[in-house]
Amino acid sequence: MLKLRLSMGGTKKRPVYKIVVADSRFPRDGRFIEKLGFFNPLMPKEKKERVGLQSERIKYWLSQGAKPTTRVARLLGENNLMEMPKPGNNPNKAIPKKDRKKDASEAPKEEKKAEAPKEEKKTEAPKEEKKAETPKEEKKK
Repeated sequence: MLKLRLSMGGTKKRPVYKIVVADSRFPRDGRFIEKLGFFNPLMPKEKKERVGLQSERIKYWLSQGAKPTTRVARLLGENNLMEMPKPGNNPNKAIPKKDRKKDASEAPKEEKKAEAPKEEKKTEAPKEEKKAETPKEEKKK
């Protein structure tokens, strides 16, 4: 299957991408059929030099059945070479990762508290006994 995708170049922490047509079985930076443009994510969005496309060749490959990846589809949509793809729905992306884990772990704890209050009383009693034992051990030393 043919894909329009990004092939990475540039140096460490300074990426520059080529927009290429490649077989989907080939590696990302490996063999490709034709170079169709470039993308420099480090440049401001307002500059024209950020994206360079060969529109005639892109239209040709799209007519031949090549499918763009999501990032390339967005670049082509911004340059009016095809329809802009629908935005994805990831509601958790707006929540920081630390908070996502807390929210997921807090909900089950609350349910456990509501379901079994007797169990909590049993667990609290031994804790108090342990606290009483620790000061005695400190006095012995």
